[in-house]
Amino acid sequence: MLTSALVLGLLGSLHCLGMCGPIAFMLPLDHENTIKKTTQLSIYHVGRLLAYGVIGVLFGTLGKGLELFGIQQKLSIGIGVLMIVLVLIPTKYLNGHKVFQPIYSILGKIKSRLGSELKKKTPDAFLTIGFLNGFLPCGLVYMALLGAVAMGSSWEGGLYMMLFGVGTVPLMSAVVYSKGLIKGPIRSKIQKLIPVFVVIIGILFIVRGLGLGIPYVSPKPAAGNTVTATIECHQP
Repeated sequence: MLTSALVLGLLGSLHCLGMCGPIAFMLPLDHENTIKKTTQLSIYHVGRLLAYGVIGVLFGTLGKGLELFGIQQKLSIGIGVLMIVLVLIPTKYLNGHKVFQPIYSILGKIKSRLGSELKKKTPDAFLTIGFLNGFLPCGLVYMALLGAVAMGSSWEGGLYMMLFGVGTVPLMSAVVYSKGLIKGPIRSKIQKLIPVFVVIIGILFIVRGLGLGIPYVSPKPAAGNTVTATIECHQP
């Protein structure tokens, strides 16, 4: 399941360029010094990964809380179904809804802060830019967050999101050095693969929740062992 986060990041890099690409192009990098430029870009990526990790821990903790209520398997199935449904629902029906107005207000402040940080060239500025960048809205990030919740663990949720972020690093870096790296039919074909892979991940979460006894993919729940152990502990 953790591997799915890395692959989702790799495949989704082209989609991420739509949101993060303009920011990457606007980074105040030192183009005359290759080593310094690479260092600055690396700090930017570290900031993004930290943001993803923080969000992942929060959502993983949420998943852990739900697991305490004994609904971890149902949660995994529900998240898998939700992933598939979100891929099938046109984006126009989700954008601009009043429910998201408070979020839009917060995002406005983040973008304002980003604008001021993009004028600086200090190491902490690149870290801040990357960190703030990690909180910008992105459909694939939302999908990855669903995966973090399904992990049912704070640290696994954080790791899931960071692996997703690592998957986006290669193309995000390459595009800074070579604008228009992937064009035309190839880009179109890869973008078409993204929703297909999201559906596959959704199916994996559903299978995981069914507890079919498949090692590493759909392990059987350990609830029966817990009950047995409890009974044995109360025997005289």
